[in-house]
Amino acid sequence: MSTYKLVCPHCHGRMRIRTSEGQHIFLRITYMQCTNEACGWAVRAEFQMTHELSPSGMPNPAVKLPVADVVIRRQAMKTANDQPDLLDQMEMERA
Repeated sequence: MSTYKLVCPHCHGRMRIRTSEGQHIFLRITYMQCTNEACGWAVRAEFQMTHELSPSGMPNPAVKLPVADVVIRRQAMKTANDQPDLLDQMEMERA
């Protein structure tokens, strides 16, 4: 399982989600704060699911998103290849 690292645009410190609330099946509102005490920047953010990249093996009839076009799917593949492999990351942490 991977986690997304949220970075403060001001000091480049790590952001943490203080709280969040679901607005819709595809939309979550989050309230975040920079963990750098000297910075302390806080923000409201929205995380939204917009397109289906691949179908579910256990489809829910209530889930209806547009299928991503080829440009979006190619971008997702490009981004996935830029991420370090989990085993590589574990080896870097041990060193």
